[in-house]
Amino acid sequence: MYSPADGKLAVSLARRAIEAHLNGKEPRPPAEVPATFRRKSGVFVTLNSYPDRELRGCIGYPEPIMPLAEAITDSAVSAASRDPRFDPVTAKELSRIVVEVSLLTPPELVKVKSPADYLSTIIIGRDGLIADNGFGRGLLLPQVPVEQGWDVHEFLDHTCMKAGLPAAAWAEKGTRLYRFTAEIFDEREPGGNVEARPLAAPKSG
Repeated sequence: MYSPADGKLAVSLARRAIEAHLNGKEPRPPAEVPATFRRKSGVFVTLNSYPDRELRGCIGYPEPIMPLAEAITDSAVSAASRDPRFDPVTAKELSRIVVEVSLLTPPELVKVKSPADYLSTIIIGRDGLIADNGFGRGLLLPQVPVEQGWDVHEFLDHTCMKAGLPAAAWAEKGTRLYRFTAEIFDEREPGGNVEARPLAAPKSG
C-alpha cells in the first residue's frame, strides 16, 4: 500500500521529469527518495487533457525491472514524447494536462481450468490485464474497463485487441493472461492537488 505522500511524490516526479525534458534537460529523479521509491516496481504514467480528461499519452513498465523513481521518470518522458498514438506534448500544452501515476503489483499468470472461467475470475475494478500469445502482447490498466463501462467479456476482448490479436483470442489455446492491481494517484487540475483515485466497486461477470 502506498501512502498519500507516496502518491503525491510519484505524480510530482512525473511532472518534473516532463518539465525537465521540455526544457532540454536530462530528467533525473532526486538523489534522495524514500525507500519505497528505490525498490523495483512496475508503473504507468498517463497524461490526460484538462478539463475534458481525454487521453494524451500513456506509457509505462508492467514488470518491476527498475527502481520506482527511475521507472516513473522514464515513463513520464515517454508518455509525453514517445507514445506513437499522439504528437509530443509541448511546453505550452503542459499547463493543460493532468498527470496520473498507476503503481502496479507484479503481473501474475491467471490460472483457469477452461477459458470460460476467466469470466468469473477477472474482477472489474480490481484487475488490470496483460494478454500474450508469444506474437502479440497488450496491456490495459484496471481503470480502463471502469471508465469504458465494460463487463469482463469486453475487457478480455479489448485486451486481446490491444495486443494485436483477434478479440476472442483469450479463449484460444496458447494465449496467456496475466493480471495485476494498481494504486492510482492523479492531479485534480494541472500541477494541483494529488489524490488517490478510487475505482468503481469491483464486479465480475
